[in-house]
Amino acid sequence: MKILRGVSRQMCTSRPEVRVRFAPSPTGFLHLGGLRTALYNFLFSRQRRGVFILRLEDTDQKRLVPGAAEHIEDMLEWAGIPPDESSRRGGDYGPYVQSERLHLYTEAASSLLNTGHAYYCFCSNQRLELLKKEAQRSGHAPRYDNRCRRLQPQQVEQKLAAGVPAVVRFKLHTGTEEFQDLVFGWTGHAVGAVEGDPVILKADGYPTYHLASVVDDHHMRISHVLRGCEWLISSAKHLQLYRALRWTPPTYAHLPLLLNRDGSKLSKRQGDIFLQSFRDRGVLPETLLDLVTHAGSGFSDNRMGRRLDELIRDFNISKITTHSALLDLDKLEEFSRLHLQRRIEDPQQCVWLCEELKQMVKHTHSSEISAAAVLEPEYIERVLQLRKGHISSLQDLLSSTHSYLWVRPRVSQTQLQSESAHAKDIATAVMQMVLAGGSLVSMERLSSELKQISSRTNSTHSSVMKVLRLLLSAQQRGPSVAEMMLSLGEQEVCVRLQKALEL
Repeated sequence: MKILRGVSRQMCTSRPEVRVRFAPSPTGFLHLGGLRTALYNFLFSRQRRGVFILRLEDTDQKRLVPGAAEHIEDMLEWAGIPPDESSRRGGDYGPYVQSERLHLYTEAASSLLNTGHAYYCFCSNQRLELLKKEAQRSGHAPRYDNRCRRLQPQQVEQKLAAGVPAVVRFKLHTGTEEFQDLVFGWTGHAVGAVEGDPVILKADGYPTYHLASVVDDHHMRISHVLRGCEWLISSAKHLQLYRALRWTPPTYAHLPLLLNRDGSKLSKRQGDIFLQSFRDRGVLPETLLDLVTHAGSGFSDNRMGRRLDELIRDFNISKITTHSALLDLDKLEEFSRLHLQRRIEDPQQCVWLCEELKQMVKHTHSSEISAAAVLEPEYIERVLQLRKGHISSLQDLLSSTHSYLWVRPRVSQTQLQSESAHAKDIATAVMQMVLAGGSLVSMERLSSELKQISSRTNSTHSSVMKVLRLLLSAQQRGPSVAEMMLSLGEQEVCVRLQKALEL
């Protein structure tokens, strides 16, 4: 009944509804390669007011990772590209988990058996392994020899009746299967001439990818399949399956691989390519979306800094090239600085950032916090506005370099005297300047007035800066002294300078 509703909806519109799917296997957690595939599907659907579906292909039961299915959807939601239909969100074409759709694959396999497009194969694993080794010894690619194609119906019935384990194989024809791919153009592969008949239904009743993807794409009314180019040759098998089942195939677009900058494969064994790893490090989701699209093609220009609405607007599937996309993670920090700055400059986003940073500071520094004022929104926003363009994540502000923002430094008289014999004179002069008012209104004004302190204290400008940096942060490097003072504010600057005078 649900499928019929989908048919009716298509017939009532002037053009078929665009429906795309991201269909990962929950044998691992979502990484950058998967994010890119999901994103391109999302962009394509949003441009055409279509539907983006998350389907979990869990037919390889032995390799399933506990929690991976839920985690994949969690990460899509975090990235800002949630599915319209999924196991969690529901929809008219569920279930959205393949292990809950086994009856559909059995029905399709039975149909193919009845029409002579498929057959039972009783070859043992030992025989298949011998075929593989023999092919390798002779320098050929391993392939099944289609032996069970030649079994007579009576032989098949006898083996089934005897309980001999069997799989179902699809009969490939040897001709070239041509189709037009939205990325690779007209392409064709004579898979039947170089490969043996593929298994489509395993002995345990679970389908292989070839049958499951075709059956699901048909019943879920998928109009376009955007997937990795590693499936390009397999599309020839899938088109033969569509024809044998008398179904209309979707339009295909095979995306080039996402590789490391040196051209090596983006491996799941690289822990830093998983989305959770980036999230834990404070990387913003829009940073990753921008990074993975910037690495490849699909846009008229290759500028950085696009947000999701701009990615949707600018995406052009005809601009995707066939060569691999190279991911340069060394640029992550640059992308992160840009997107964090954009959030800081957005009033509403900045409010959320201030609250998030407040909780992070409380958790990190706890009882060491110098004063309640450093947790006030006005103070935190001032820090963010001054540090934007310099930091790549909020976590940067929790580093030792920025601890002075939240915790008053401890400076000894010995440290102070070793820095300058005029240290207390410098502290007095600067405090008088601050209390006079008007100096902490801008970076330029403050920098100009600080330059005058050296002449009043018989010190070099460099010495003045070193003393102030020590008194304000107890560090030798970090933001400029002027920025430190503007961040801390008049009252806190005076408190820290007064402590020096009391040593």
